[in-house]
Amino acid sequence: MNEMENVIRLTIPAKPEFVSVARLASSGAASRMGYSFDAIEDIKVAISEACTNAVSHGYKQMGNGQIHITMDCEPNAMTITVTHNGESFDASRVLQKLRPLDPSIDLAEVSEGGLGLFLINALMDQVTISTEYGVAVRMTKFLDRDGVVHGVDKVSTTR
Repeated sequence: MNEMENVIRLTIPAKPEFVSVARLASSGAASRMGYSFDAIEDIKVAISEACTNAVSHGYKQMGNGQIHITMDCEPNAMTITVTHNGESFDASRVLQKLRPLDPSIDLAEVSEGGLGLFLINALMDQVTISTEYGVAVRMTKFLDRDGVVHGVDKVSTTR
């Protein structure tokens, strides 16, 4: 079997109104793969957050751009990579601040980008962020048919 047979590639304008297209595509692919309702919702939120961060932070100074999304649908996992060539950020610094939210803090005090990365990390099994060329967020959700937790490393960064 050709490894590209199970890969969905999507390019959307870096505009808020197109984030729903990424959500719908990921939802359809995850449903076809047999993910539970809750897992599909996790995937939809994670891809929304990654795309919204690209729209809000990646292209805020540059105007229009594109977001590239790859969904690799393997037999036991879906790996989604969201990339953009907009403004990069220091992933290591952001990830050092990535921790559970203090329930006593008003959500209005949490920065948007930090909350998005927090949600992605909480909802997906593995997360990798690369800032070498633009920003790439790779998120994996394992298809947990047997009740075994498959993820080992939670978050890593590359530069």
